[in-house]
Amino acid sequence: MTETAPVPTGRRSLPLSVVAVAAATFSVVTTEMLPVGLLTSLSSGLHVSDGTAGLTVTLPGLVAALAALLLPVAARRADRRAVLCALMLLLGAVNLLSALAPSFAVLLGARIVVGLCIGGVWAVAASLAVRLVRAESIGRATAVIFSGIAVASVLGVPAGTFLGELAGWRWAFGAVAVLGVAVAVLLAVVLPPLPPAEPVRLGVFPELLQMPRLRIGLIAVALLVVGHFTAYTYVRPVLERVPDLGAGLVSGLLLVYGVAGIAGNFLGGSLAARDPRRALLLISAALGAVMLLLVPAGGSLAVSVVLLIAWGLSYGGVSVSSQNWVMEAAPGAREAASALFAGVFNVAIAVGALTGGRVADGIGVSDVLLVGGGLAVVALGVVAVARNGAE
Repeated sequence: MTETAPVPTGRRSLPLSVVAVAAATFSVVTTEMLPVGLLTSLSSGLHVSDGTAGLTVTLPGLVAALAALLLPVAARRADRRAVLCALMLLLGAVNLLSALAPSFAVLLGARIVVGLCIGGVWAVAASLAVRLVRAESIGRATAVIFSGIAVASVLGVPAGTFLGELAGWRWAFGAVAVLGVAVAVLLAVVLPPLPPAEPVRLGVFPELLQMPRLRIGLIAVALLVVGHFTAYTYVRPVLERVPDLGAGLVSGLLLVYGVAGIAGNFLGGSLAARDPRRALLLISAALGAVMLLLVPAGGSLAVSVVLLIAWGLSYGGVSVSSQNWVMEAAPGAREAASALFAGVFNVAIAVGALTGGRVADGIGVSDVLLVGGGLAVVALGVVAVARNGAE
């Protein structure tokens, strides 16, 4: 039998190893989204258009989807602690290269490698909670690991943007380079040995897709994430149409949205630990209702604010609830199923942003809410027909 990591016996608090894995997810998400806040200064500094500079976000996401599937196969016999440490050191190195990039081509090459780090970290980290804590703490540990997404949105990216405005975009990339190395050291110190529980074969992914419950979960999360990013990518111009809502207040509301997302991550994780299907039902219904109601609510500042906060709470629970569904649906192949989940999630982000752009340009900005809400309603139907515990 393959050796497994020792499970801590303490019950009062989660071990530092869980916090370290959360720091890794925080680092990759901050790195992934950092160019969003630096787009103007980055494009002017490297003499490219804003649209071209946007490739620094799009390409890493697409590479991450592929890496999430292939890296666990390539490193199928490697200790997962060593894999995570290597990926974080590589993340630090390519962020340093980004900071020193003499041309946009060099920066884009570095960002492609960032995609490898993003996909690899998520493929490994998403399923680690079950190996680091006792059974009764798995739900809470999973929520902490996935909280790196929301915390990066609320703290990581704004901090990087502020540093970029203060000292220049290169210093922002330099800061996340230091962060990556620091997290690698932390992981090396606090993680126990993590030999692969089940070596991942490339052929396992088609086999997993034949499992009805897992397939339903992946379809649902794809619909939810595509729907969310179809609408959320254009949430600023949508909000700016609300009467008495100036640009400064929009930024403040998006910060509140991010804080609500952190709360939603832990609320969703708590519910999903007991019943992933019920959690996804509630989340799908809430997301569909919020996005669809924002269309007629556009004339009311108060109602729009309430709905935006509800949006943050709802979407904050998507990742952790979906991951709980995946682990429950494929208990014998958690890492492979998590890799498949990470690949689907990253493709859905790219498809959602692309869909939102097409809808906004072709029909109208407000219509992204109708499309996004409609996809969430379809996800609700998909989850509703899934029998709890069915295989």
